[in-house]
Formats: sequence, C-alpha cells, structure tokens
Amino acid sequence: MRTRKSARAGQYAALLAYLAFLALPFLWLVSTAFKPPRELAGLHPTWIPQDPTLANFRQAFDEQPLLRAALNSLLAAFSAAVVAVVLATPMAYVMARRRTALTRVASGWVVVSQAFPFVLLIIPLFLVLKNLRLIDSVPGLVMVYVVWALPFALWMLTGYVRAVPAELEEAAAVDGAGRLRILVSVTAPLLAPGIAATALFAFVTAWNEFFFALVLLKTPEKQTLPVVLTHFIGAEGVADLGPLAAAAFLATLPSLVVFAIIQRRITSGMLAGAVKN
Repeated sequence: MRTRKSARAGQYAALLAYLAFLALPFLWLVSTAFKPPRELAGLHPTWIPQDPTLANFRQAFDEQPLLRAALNSLLAAFSAAVVAVVLATPMAYVMARRRTALTRVASGWVVVSQAFPFVLLIIPLFLVLKNLRLIDSVPGLVMVYVVWALPFALWMLTGYVRAVPAELEEAAAVDGAGRLRILVSVTAPLLAPGIAATALFAFVTAWNEFFFALVLLKTPEKQTLPVVLTHFIGAEGVADLGPLAAAAFLATLPSLVVFAIIQRRITSGMLAGAVKN
C-alpha cells in the first residue's frame, strides 16, 4: 500500500512538473505583454507587472498589420484543416476496413513520409506551385499545408476507424442499411472525436507554420501572422520585446479558442458499451 501511494505521488509530481514546463513560458509571455518599457529594461524582472499597461498592444497594431495577417493565417489554417479532414476520412476508412497489400503499402508510406524534412519538400512543392501559378498566393499555401498535414491526418483517422467495432456496421447491414447509410449514420458519428482531433491538429499546424509561408509569400499583404511577427525584430537582431510579446500573445489565442470549442469532442470512451458481448 505504501509503495502504491509513493508511486501515485511520483506520478502527480511528474504531472505537475510537466504542466509547469508548459505553462511557465506562456505566463511569462503574458506578463511581458503587459509590462511598460521601464519594467522590461529593469535588472530585476518580476512575474506580475507592477504598472500594467496596454501600450504594447497599441504599439503592435500601429507598427504591423496584425489583423490582416491574422485573417490570412485564419483563412489558410481553416481551409487546410477542412480539406485535410475531407480527404483523409474516406481514405482512412478504406485503409482500416480493407486489409490488402495496397493498403499495407499505403500505411507504410504514410509513416515514412513523416520523416521527410521541410527542406526536402519545399523545392518540389515550389516547382509545382510555380507551374500552377500559385506562388505568392494563399490558395497555394493552403495546398502546401494540406500536403503536409494529410499523411498524419490519415494515420490518426485510420486508428480511430479501427477503434470502431465492425460489429456495429455488420448489425446495421443485417437490419437492411446500405453501405452509404452505414457510413453516414453509424460510423461517422462515432468518428466525431477523431475528426475533431484531426481538424485541431491540421489547424494548429497551419496556424503556427512559418517556413513555408516565409518562402512562398512575398507580398506583404498576403503574409501570415508568424511571418509578420518576425518584423518586430530589427536588422541587428534586437527585438522590440513589449510589442512582440503582445503580438505573440494575441497569436496564441485562436488556437486556444479552437481547442476550447472542440475539446468536448476529443474524449475517449465514446464507444464504451456500444457492443455487448
């Protein structure tokens, strides 16, 4: 009993340490965003601003087109998430339900493709977009994000489809339901957590992406938020810390809002009790 309590205490301690590791940088970012220049230049920084101000936010919006860049990022991230989920869902169903040599090869290729670095992909993607005349355009950037997110989205959804008991589909078929009716009325509702998690992954990945946006977008009016954030760093590498922290704090909010909206769908155990032995 004492060993079990010690193990439980160790687990809680590890969890608290992990939460602190994730939370402290964000809390420091929030604190910096509300500090006046005098406190930012102080020799003894504090966690809580002594004289909180919104001047950094006003300066950030005055110096850079944050709203336009945020709209570009939102359009690219949302479009990439929708397209990736729409393409990956039927593909994942086929790969999970039809165990053939072709599907096994496809599954292996999905796993191997995750090892490709950004630099290896940017040149062929750039040439393809150049031939399609989609360089320096948000639709071209969306295509790149879909290509990058699709393998992992497919891998995620395949696991969720395999978790859906095949007995449910067989029972629906015995009751006279056709394949399309089974997919829409039986399988799709049970895949809601997987679809939500996949959409969240694709959205957050596209929202935070920097490298592809930097290479493909040259017009300032089309640049995304991560690229615009780099404009707060001067030519000599000196960062305008207050406005940069304020802009970075605002850039994290959409991801948090999206997660808060769909987090109820990302739960386990939705299939518990669906099939009786």
